[in-house]
Amino acid sequence: MKKAEAVATMPSTKKKGFFRRAVEQWDLQVMVLPGILLLLVFSYLPMYGLIMSFQEFRIGDFPGMSEWVGFKQFESLFSDPNFFRTLRNTLVISLLKLTIGFVCPIVFAVFLNELRNQGIKKTVQTISYLPHFISWTVCALLMMDFLSIDGGAVNEFLMWTGLVDKPIEFFQDGKYFWGLALFTDIWKELGWNSIIYISAMAGVDAEMYEAADIDGATRAQKMWHITVKAIKPTIVLLFIMNVGGVLNANFDQIMMLTKNMGNATLTEYADVIDTFVYRMGISMGRFSFATAAGLFKAVINFALLLGANWVAGKAGETALF
Repeated sequence: MKKAEAVATMPSTKKKGFFRRAVEQWDLQVMVLPGILLLLVFSYLPMYGLIMSFQEFRIGDFPGMSEWVGFKQFESLFSDPNFFRTLRNTLVISLLKLTIGFVCPIVFAVFLNELRNQGIKKTVQTISYLPHFISWTVCALLMMDFLSIDGGAVNEFLMWTGLVDKPIEFFQDGKYFWGLALFTDIWKELGWNSIIYISAMAGVDAEMYEAADIDGATRAQKMWHITVKAIKPTIVLLFIMNVGGVLNANFDQIMMLTKNMGNATLTEYADVIDTFVYRMGISMGRFSFATAAGLFKAVINFALLLGANWVAGKAGETALF
């Protein structure tokens, strides 16, 4: 009898159903509902428009009811010589950002973590964050002013030091654009992108550094074997996410640095997939063609994301899923 009573009073281990848990946590569901609606309206519902890439959409057609043309838009896309130029530019700019641009915030965060003077550390952090809050419009204007051939600070300095004999036309020669895109991206986002690494370093146990001091480890050894190793999972996760966006070359940045692609001297090196889609779809009215280009970019990005995640999982690193 006592055993039966004890069993009856034991808490039930039966897992509650989804709907029952949702009702019990109604206040939490209400809080997350706006985010879910935002995701549905702006991320999932527009995916219906991808069907346009297999149709010949014309203004006035009901979405999804245009003439079906199969893979005609993709055939036109891959036969367009300008597309492969934009693909080259996108890959070069994105890979520069994925390598050099990705590493710089990590290096910055590691060295910033080594500063012992808290006043200097906070000042450097604050200054490094500020460019992130400047729009690309203002950033482009600043770069044009600094790099101008007519009194620009950079050209004046180069000529004063004797490094060049005449001003360099940074915005009139396309061969400088890839480096310019990389430099402006690093300058603008260095401090902001380092925040997550600095936060990860805050969780490193100080006793590990003390033990390393006792063992006679140098400062460089502590940085590499303790600090960098501690943030390695964070680095891997962010790298996977960046690989998944390798064909995203920052539309706003490119448009502002090229004056909305109005600078013809930069088109050969600055035209990327996003500007190509904008030009084909908005400026020329080839909506289905532009949708096909956008779908191609999305599929490649998704495949790269899955590939990077698979490689990280096989290597024993922290994967996204």
